[in-house]
Amino acid sequence: MGAEERGDALKLDRQLCFPLYACAREVVKRYKPELDPLGLTYTQYITLLVLWEEGQATSKRIGERLRLDSGTLTPVLKKLEEKGLVTRCRCADDERNLSVCLTGAGRALKERAADIPAHMCGCVRLTPAEARQLHDLLYKLLEEF
Repeated sequence: MGAEERGDALKLDRQLCFPLYACAREVVKRYKPELDPLGLTYTQYITLLVLWEEGQATSKRIGERLRLDSGTLTPVLKKLEEKGLVTRCRCADDERNLSVCLTGAGRALKERAADIPAHMCGCVRLTPAEARQLHDLLYKLLEEF
């Protein structure tokens, strides 16, 4: 690779990482007006998505699903517990594991959040086929990490 090609490789618009980063920030920003009325941050919302899907899960399982380390996830779970949306307790069979369960309020919030995915689809100008293709490509990329 020549010096000019090496220099071109360092141009911002040649980087795959930058549009991924910028799009992620924009998407999270667009969630804010949807989540503010529910009193949730984006990270709290995706944590609840896991729990709405699984009913209950260990903090380790939630971290794996969200690709979050315990240092990031623990404050999120504590805040959700303070809001009365989840309970955290040590698993009886292995006290090293923390079980996270939805409360009645946490389950009820699912109904209030039900329209968020449709509202968010309206924010992104992709055809359903393009959205599916992007989804599949992003998950393919995630499998590499």
